[in-house]
Amino acid sequence: MKKAKPIIWGLTIIAFGVLFGGHALGLFNFDIFFEGWWTLFIIVPSAISLITEKERLTSLAFLSAGVLLLLAAQNVFSYDVAWKAILAVSLILIGISIIFRSTFHSKNDKEVEKKVKDLKDDGKMEAQVAVFSGSDRAYKKEVFSGANLTAIFGGVELDLRDAVFNKDTVIKAFCMFGGIEVMVPKDVNVKVRSGFAFGGVSDDRKDIPEKAKYTIYIDAGGGFGGITISDKDGKK
Repeated sequence: MKKAKPIIWGLTIIAFGVLFGGHALGLFNFDIFFEGWWTLFIIVPSAISLITEKERLTSLAFLSAGVLLLLAAQNVFSYDVAWKAILAVSLILIGISIIFRSTFHSKNDKEVEKKVKDLKDDGKMEAQVAVFSGSDRAYKKEVFSGANLTAIFGGVELDLRDAVFNKDTVIKAFCMFGGIEVMVPKDVNVKVRSGFAFGGVSDDRKDIPEKAKYTIYIDAGGGFGGITISDKDGKK
C-alpha cells in the first residue's frame, strides 16, 4: 500500500482544493474554518496511515484522538471528557498491542527470535545509546558483529553500507520517544521482529536483494518512536 500513499494524499489535497475553490466561487457553501477545523491535521494523516501503513494501532490511536477533539470542539462534550477518553483509548490500544504481539507470532517473528538467541552472544555487540542526544556510527571497511541501539528522546544513526560482513548478525534496537536509522548494504538481507506500542519499523530500502549471503536480524521494540531501515543517505 505504500505505492498508493502518494495517490491517496494527492486525491485528498485535490478534494480540499475543490471544496475551497467551490466555496470561493459561490458554487456551494463550505466553510473550511469550522469549529475544530485544526483537528483535520490529526484526522486526515491518521486516516491515510491507517489505510497505507502496516503499523495501524498508532494510526488508529491518533485518528481516535482527532475525532474526540473534533467532537469536543463541536461542543458534543467537554475537552476534559475528550482528554480522559483519549487516555482510555490509548491504554486500551496499548493493552491490545501487548496481548496480540505476545500471543500471535508470524513465521518471520519466530525465525528472528530464534536467530537473536543463537547469535547475540556470538561475538561483540557494540552499544550505541542516545538519551536526549544523538549518536552516529559509521563502519568504514570494519567487521560488523552486531549492535545494541537505544534511543530515548534522542536519535541513533548506524551506517553499515561500507561494513564488512563475515556472518549473519543481530541488531537489538529499543526506541522510546526517539528515532533510529539503520543504513544497510544493498547486498545484505534484513529480517525484522517488531514489538512497538505506538510506533514501528519502516523499511525504506530502494533495492531489496532477492538472495543474499548474509542477513541482519533486527529485534526492535519500544513505544512512541520509530526505526527506519534504508540503503541510502540518511541525515547526511
